[in-house]
Amino acid sequence: MRKVILYISSTLDGFIAGPDNDLSFLDKMHLDGEDYGYTTFVKSVDTVIVGRNTYQWVIDEGFEYPHSDKDIYIVSRQERASEGKLHYYNGDLKTLVRQLKAEKGKNIYCDGGATVVNRMLQAGLIDEIILSIIPVLLGAGIPLFKAGYAKQELKLLSSQSFNSGLNQLHYRVLHK
Repeated sequence: MRKVILYISSTLDGFIAGPDNDLSFLDKMHLDGEDYGYTTFVKSVDTVIVGRNTYQWVIDEGFEYPHSDKDIYIVSRQERASEGKLHYYNGDLKTLVRQLKAEKGKNIYCDGGATVVNRMLQAGLIDEIILSIIPVLLGAGIPLFKAGYAKQELKLLSSQSFNSGLNQLHYRVLHK
């Protein structure tokens, strides 16, 4: 069965971005030859769910969205026509995930941002969390987790420390 996996980075104090969407704290994590398992992870998925703000931020920064070879579902309030593998989705996330899991394929990557992550947590749709903890305290910014979701038990599947100071935790969400 396909799983929905959140693969994301956060500061030690829980922020995925600083004020004004500043991601400069990630710069010191870019070491030659180190991708923190990202390449292997990306090979295990064929579908991406991402919030419109996160998707648009990547585009506005002048980058091509890195997963154009996969089916991408951009969660948006606006209804827009699909463009090839790019689908805008403004419906119920439970319906979307149920539909995607019913199809044959690889796992489903929840790429963020915080609003989509928290909506998916509220709906109990995330099966695994791969969280890379960046060794910095920002004190302000966009928090990864917001109040409003039910308690969810997790089981640690693995943890790994890297020379950069990054610690990666891989959890399975224990659905009731």
